[in-house]
Amino acid sequence: MIGVIADPAEHTIVCEFFELFKTPWEFYQSDRKYEVVVCPSDDNLKDVATKVILIYSGRKLPIDTEKAIEIGSRGKRPFTLSYNALQIPIYGDSITFREEGGAVVDQGSHSLAVHVRQSGERVVARIGYDLFGEIRLLLTAGQPSGNAAVPTLDLHIALLRDLIVGSGISLVEIPPVPAGFQFIACLTHDIDHPSLRRHKFDHTMFGFLYRAILGSLFEVLRGRRSLRSLLTNWAAALKLPLVHLGLAKDFWHVFDDYAKLEGGLRSSFFLIPFKGRPGRMEHGSAPGRRAAPYGASEIAGHLRKLISTGCEFGLHGIDAWVDTPSGREELEEIRQITGKQNIGVRMHWLYFDQESPVKLEKAGVDYDATVGFNETIGYRAGTSQVYKPLAATRLLELPLHIMDTALFFPTYLDLSPREPSKRVDRIIDHAVQHGGTVTVNWHDRSIVPERLWGDFYVNLVNQLKNRGAWFSTGLQAVSWFRKRRSAVFETVSNDSGTLRVTIGLNGNDDLPGLRLRIHRPGGAVQDTGISAFGPNQTLELRLENPISTCEL
Repeated sequence: MIGVIADPAEHTIVCEFFELFKTPWEFYQSDRKYEVVVCPSDDNLKDVATKVILIYSGRKLPIDTEKAIEIGSRGKRPFTLSYNALQIPIYGDSITFREEGGAVVDQGSHSLAVHVRQSGERVVARIGYDLFGEIRLLLTAGQPSGNAAVPTLDLHIALLRDLIVGSGISLVEIPPVPAGFQFIACLTHDIDHPSLRRHKFDHTMFGFLYRAILGSLFEVLRGRRSLRSLLTNWAAALKLPLVHLGLAKDFWHVFDDYAKLEGGLRSSFFLIPFKGRPGRMEHGSAPGRRAAPYGASEIAGHLRKLISTGCEFGLHGIDAWVDTPSGREELEEIRQITGKQNIGVRMHWLYFDQESPVKLEKAGVDYDATVGFNETIGYRAGTSQVYKPLAATRLLELPLHIMDTALFFPTYLDLSPREPSKRVDRIIDHAVQHGGTVTVNWHDRSIVPERLWGDFYVNLVNQLKNRGAWFSTGLQAVSWFRKRRSAVFETVSNDSGTLRVTIGLNGNDDLPGLRLRIHRPGGAVQDTGISAFGPNQTLELRLENPISTCEL
């Protein structure tokens, strides 16, 4: 059991952190004994009954002087931990220690960033930053796009786990991994342009013609497109008058095309509720081109077949992020069309701020799927997990990781269709190792002329299949994480080397089960370091019954 000493102002973030790191813990009680205590300072630690103390603070503490721990450097930025061949950016105050050796160092100065020392029968680890302050920033403001590729929050969890197990303590957790699978994959689609016929002499039509005719030619000359794709786009441009006359198929109408490409997998489509509304920015009106040429009710007839196959339709919100009454109006429009009450949202153009979760929750949204980057791919909140925004009560956030326009738009990463594989592979590799979700957003028109990004999308879906993903709608993924959050460690004991765990589960659903993962230490603690992060022994069990008791 972990005991956490924290300022009451930090209790919300501590609780959310330990929903993501699902392991037995509680706020510290002086009459209880703990195997591990996590705290932000060295106040009154002499009377704490524990085997391991982990002190996270980015400022010098009295214990540093008492234990003759020399402070190396201090400051706010830049500070990046090098840990187990990985990098963890630190955004708040930080310090390093004038010691050599150890597994965690500052990448710039190579000074020790985590000082671990055996003191009698107690292990004291001094970590040079404020853990919960870092988590707060990640789950509110998020990290800058320059660090998008780093799953920072997940790595904080991994480091804490290794500190505990490396200090000689066995640990149990319920990982963010559905039983029978390696991770969760959510295929989502923002429906911005369901019909080319709706665009007549507007910026979208002229942009299509330019990119199809000249843009494609330039791409071929740069070696970034094939001659075949150029001819496909030129043919589409020539057909445009016939599309408007109703004499040729409207090739931007892609609902059935996505169903075929995905081979019957369930995916999520986010629909704009009202035609011709650009909506608002934080201050003033949004650009006019944000307005959609359709409203969800106009395409309702095309949705019924996909609804019957288990696909999900959510809200592609206009003003829901900034105004609760508007959110209710937009949400009700999607409910009327789909007949579903539990509706998720992704805001159009990813408009969002720190107040949005509360406004969306008050509007009645079940979950949000907006938090991601327009300009790149990766982890805005530093995690692959579904999480609860700190200001929300029930609303959960399904973070966005991979988006087509971020990969291929000239104003963003501007990659050729062959280039993104390494970037995407890193996100999938992380999900296989740590669990969580890989959430993909492939826009409605991205598999047809003039974008023609369908081949990469098919390869991506096949890779997710081959790596062991459970394909779910956004609502299913969030529901699975709600199930995991509802699990309770009712009893945990570790007597004479026998670990006993009793867990209460919220079952009776058709979602994949949960797992219990047990970590046992495999090495001895060393001064100024951890036991080389292993070799630790890991065992996994499947949790299926409402009350599961494990004895190991």
